[in-house]
Amino acid sequence: MASRPNPDTIADLLQRSHTIAVVGLSNSPLRPSHGVSAYMQTHGYRVIPVNPTIRGSLGEKSYPSLLDVPEKIDIVNIFRRPEFVEEVVDQAIRLKVPAIWMQEGVVHEAAARKARQAGIFVVMDQCILQEHRARFR
Repeated sequence: MASRPNPDTIADLLQRSHTIAVVGLSNSPLRPSHGVSAYMQTHGYRVIPVNPTIRGSLGEKSYPSLLDVPEKIDIVNIFRRPEFVEEVVDQAIRLKVPAIWMQEGVVHEAAARKARQAGIFVVMDQCILQEHRARFR
């Protein structure tokens, strides 16, 4: 009897997504948020910086918050300390964003639970670059 493999929900998310809003994206090439976002951009994703302290990054205009982004977002990728996550999640819920990705070291269980209760797919404490590279070399 054949067994069906578990679907890879992360691969599915990455395949169907096109636009990633990166909260906390830096314009400094030395910051992890910049390197990860540049990688995703070179692999065909539209990267939208969300950071009120910069004008832009990676050739894209920066927005002060998710609520200011004028287009549809597929994934919110969070590069902020955990104490800032809940506000980002609340904005993502308001915008009905389908997925929230908290980068390595970003853990906020209550915010993740709130997002899941709102029907949002959540990845927490994982690097989107590493997960993409592992699936789509």
